[in-house]
Amino acid sequence: MIIGLTGSIASGKSTVSKMLEERGFPIVDADRVARIVVEPGQPALEKIREAFGDEVILEDGTMDRAAVGDRIFNDPAERKKLNDIMHPAIRHEMLSQRDAHFDSGAKTVVMDIPLLFESRLQHFVDKILVVSVTEETQLHRLMERNGFSEKEARARISSQLPISEKEREADAVIYNNGTKEESEKQLDRILESWNAAP
Repeated sequence: MIIGLTGSIASGKSTVSKMLEERGFPIVDADRVARIVVEPGQPALEKIREAFGDEVILEDGTMDRAAVGDRIFNDPAERKKLNDIMHPAIRHEMLSQRDAHFDSGAKTVVMDIPLLFESRLQHFVDKILVVSVTEETQLHRLMERNGFSEKEARARISSQLPISEKEREADAVIYNNGTKEESEKQLDRILESWNAAP
């Protein structure tokens, strides 16, 4: 079984991912994969160099994230150029990690994909687990965690699909407004109902 784990910014998805890891489930982490595919020597990094020029590569051969960020921030065409390189590379690496876990005998693999719905990757997974919080909790956590003003935090939240829409599409939801223990209980109930074993 493949579980797709997702949520919204500051919903506590990483906390739930850690809980799954503690229970022995192998995790394929989309954010980690996005860093792997642009490491020196990776084909995606070469394509980025070809598309954006040597000025986006630092002296040590790594990608200059700030320079790339500046290029794509206000330019949809440049952003599309980057996404057309990154997305296939990320998907390819995620699927090969997933297959490696199954080849090693895993019964269930968790694919931790923050933008599961936004990237339309529902077909990658068998079950979708959404980590949800109230908007007030989300706002408060984001301001506290990142030092954002309320306006900045609201802008980040509104750039993603509303959490209520993600809940509607989910096979199960963990309501992460309370204590860690309460979230763990919800997680264990869900895993049991799905007969999910690592």
